[in-house]
Amino acid sequence: MRVKIHTILGSVCAGLLLAASAGGAEGHWPLMEDARDHSGNEVPTVNHGVVFDVPAPDGARAARFDGVSAFLEVPGDRAPAFGAGDFTMSVEVFVEEPLDDAPGDILGCFDPDTRRGLNFGIASHSGVANSQPNHRNVYFGVDNGKLETDWTDCGRPGQAVFVFGFAVHDGALYAATCEAHEGGAGHVWRYAGGDRWEDCGSPDGSNAVAALAVHDGALYAGTSRYDTTGSAMAASPNTTPGGRVYRYDGGTAWTFCGALSNPETGDAATIGGLAVFQGALHATTLKQEGFGLYRYEGGETWAYCGNPGRRVLNPCVFNGALHLVSYDAPGGPFRYDGKGFSYIGGTISPPIQQDYSFAVYGGELHLSTWPEAHVYRLDRSGVWRLRGRPGDELETMGMMAYNGKLYTGTLPSARVYRLDGAARWTPVGRVLDASDNKYRRAWSMALYQGRLFCGTLPSGRVFSLEAGRCVTDDHALPTGWRRLDAVRRGGRLFLYVDGKQVAESAPFDPADYNLRIGDPLGNGLPLRIGFGAADYFHGWMRNLHLSPRALSPEELAAAK
Repeated sequence: MRVKIHTILGSVCAGLLLAASAGGAEGHWPLMEDARDHSGNEVPTVNHGVVFDVPAPDGARAARFDGVSAFLEVPGDRAPAFGAGDFTMSVEVFVEEPLDDAPGDILGCFDPDTRRGLNFGIASHSGVANSQPNHRNVYFGVDNGKLETDWTDCGRPGQAVFVFGFAVHDGALYAATCEAHEGGAGHVWRYAGGDRWEDCGSPDGSNAVAALAVHDGALYAGTSRYDTTGSAMAASPNTTPGGRVYRYDGGTAWTFCGALSNPETGDAATIGGLAVFQGALHATTLKQEGFGLYRYEGGETWAYCGNPGRRVLNPCVFNGALHLVSYDAPGGPFRYDGKGFSYIGGTISPPIQQDYSFAVYGGELHLSTWPEAHVYRLDRSGVWRLRGRPGDELETMGMMAYNGKLYTGTLPSARVYRLDGAARWTPVGRVLDASDNKYRRAWSMALYQGRLFCGTLPSGRVFSLEAGRCVTDDHALPTGWRRLDAVRRGGRLFLYVDGKQVAESAPFDPADYNLRIGDPLGNGLPLRIGFGAADYFHGWMRNLHLSPRALSPEELAAAK
């Protein structure tokens, strides 16, 4: 007789102690030799390309997920029926370093149409405009069509006119600014809560810090001489060239890590993006001076990787390659495999002139563009497919997958839109920049403290919003085997890494997040292991447990 699977995803354990304490797990997948459930509930699990004959780097047996298409699936009629009660999800994961892909989603059970379900994964966002805002940040979220009534104003860092980019590093959110006033210079600022920002210094005195990224445990910043007239603002009196990269040393101190320069295209005065690919920090330029791709070799040395005949910017790591937008017509992105460039924008229709940002959603690469603000997705045949246009906007800018949905910022209205359905974009909250400037940008994005952050031009302010309830570990997940526990306990969500609590959500009414509304037998959604709303998991996984109760902090610590 078929055993009915009750509630919610449970905890992944590291051995018999946690399995016993779970008091009857809803699902238990050792994932050592096959995809079978060992809970006794006979949960059917369909294997879509996951392999068990590729050991982890330490030689351990585990399930290998390729980050491209492999996942396990429990059919909807047998998947856990997530309700309004407690639950625990636990799993051991190994994400290797270096990696040429984002780690992706661990578990997904989410309906994008109703915005109901849960999301659990490891966020590494790159190519979000110029920056890499998130690097190996574990997240866990639930939703039931809930959204804060409006954006929270998180203040203006310094005298910013442009929040170029963000990076989450060692538990803090950093913002890179353009400060174009007389005597002004670009700074990096650390968010101090509310509307407060702490000054982390101006690396070289140019008018902009244009890109941020975390690499090898340190925060890096790229500087620029930003032409503010390109955003319909007065010219900045500060003409000090940038084109340099610095490493943050704490306080307001920065170490010079070299300038971008090559004999083919000259000396750069601008940085057009930072991202980590194949274990190395990579940089690009914003303007023609010194344009091309560069790889950091340590110290003050950068290796020139060439160019494809056009400027390439805003690098994004996806499925084994670096993808880069171009600001030079006819537009369309390039792919860099570590050896050479290939143009992959030939199927974009209607044609574009410039592209700006990447996001991975549903396991596919998405692209934001100008002049009609269309968003495109790259399907598995290599063809770009239209995903609609947000309102009457002219440009789509920074994009990010957040708690099961895809969001993009725009110009000229400085709004954020959410993708609903195949190609419909819904405005989320108010206009973020209400100035009378001709061009108003909602440009940069980041995931921090379970919230979506967005930076603007020309007000230079930062805003945040929460969809559903979400928690994040705002520290980079170290490589090697790590046990992750996602717990819904009462009216809060909790995250644990190796038995230690790392995040806790704001309180909520459990009845507001009844994930089983409308179907007494369950929500009918398949449970996917190694795939979710954002991306496929890239790494190894073992000892996945789902428990219909919230394990206590003591139980989780004891199971380490």
